[in-house]
Amino acid sequence: MGFILARRFTLCAFANFVDVLRLAADEGDRSRPILCEWAILSDSMDAVTSSCGVAVQPNARLPDPTGFDYVVVIGGLIDEMPNLSPALLRFLQDAAAARVPLVGVCTGAFILHRAGLMDGYRCCVSWFHHADFLEQFDGLTPVSDQIFIIDRDRLTCSGGASSAHLAAHLVEKHVGIAPARKSLQIMIIDEALRAEEPQPGIPLDLSTTDDVVKKGLLQMRQNIETPLTISEVARRVGVSRRGLERRFEKTLGKSPSDCYLSMRLDQAALLLNRTDQTVAAIATSTGFCDTSHFARAFRQHRGMTPARARRGPGASGATQTVGTLLGGRGGVVRRW
Repeated sequence: MGFILARRFTLCAFANFVDVLRLAADEGDRSRPILCEWAILSDSMDAVTSSCGVAVQPNARLPDPTGFDYVVVIGGLIDEMPNLSPALLRFLQDAAAARVPLVGVCTGAFILHRAGLMDGYRCCVSWFHHADFLEQFDGLTPVSDQIFIIDRDRLTCSGGASSAHLAAHLVEKHVGIAPARKSLQIMIIDEALRAEEPQPGIPLDLSTTDDVVKKGLLQMRQNIETPLTISEVARRVGVSRRGLERRFEKTLGKSPSDCYLSMRLDQAALLLNRTDQTVAAIATSTGFCDTSHFARAFRQHRGMTPARARRGPGASGATQTVGTLLGGRGGVVRRW
């Protein structure tokens, strides 16, 4: 495998992926490139700094891409996406022309799209970057309710822990199921997840083991500004509206509508206390038709107006936690 690291790439996504390859050959704590080989590719051989500040040194100049079974692009911060060098972009295009499978990890999928290499392919991105993807790529709908997607010779995953699961899938395919499982177990990951497993990232008080409910919650999270109807949520996760409602009631004790409203109000509470946006702007960005509708819903469910929530209940300058404004869950102490 050849790795291309974007500027300010996500270190954990890279480390999780490559460590699965390394641990597939573990021999009593002597793991190394035996069953899998990898190289960090560069056009300049300059160290590449990750988003957390740790720099990684490439160990190979750009070779003939046909020497690899896969070329893996590790993305990172959104602002750095346009900054991949022309030489690296040409290398990716040459690899695609030679039908070398391309892997986009984290926002690596963005880079592949910018290079014109994802047209006609399904693409997985993190729920966290769903809106960013829609903003940058008109007419393309990313999949944000699975941990990874394999569509012919394009493989994309949401990053983080999902990169370990995608790597384990490839180890299982080419090396065997036992090395794949062993790699994950050594990394304290209980079991390999299938591609269609839903991504995490839903509020803690809405956690569930029901995959359909998880995917429904993720559809809601991805559509805060322009809320979907519950019938549309049900259609997107492949069940009837009534079936979705039954599963929500069984696993969460709440209706889909109540969960959706709670999620939107959570987002509104965060915006009230972490940004300087006006109440009207926050109402719009969380899917309320006007400020009065937003204020009524907020007061009914949170026991205070949005303006008072922004000040903090009590005297000006009082200490308040974000968790209090999110329904009593713990949070970082902030002062206003």
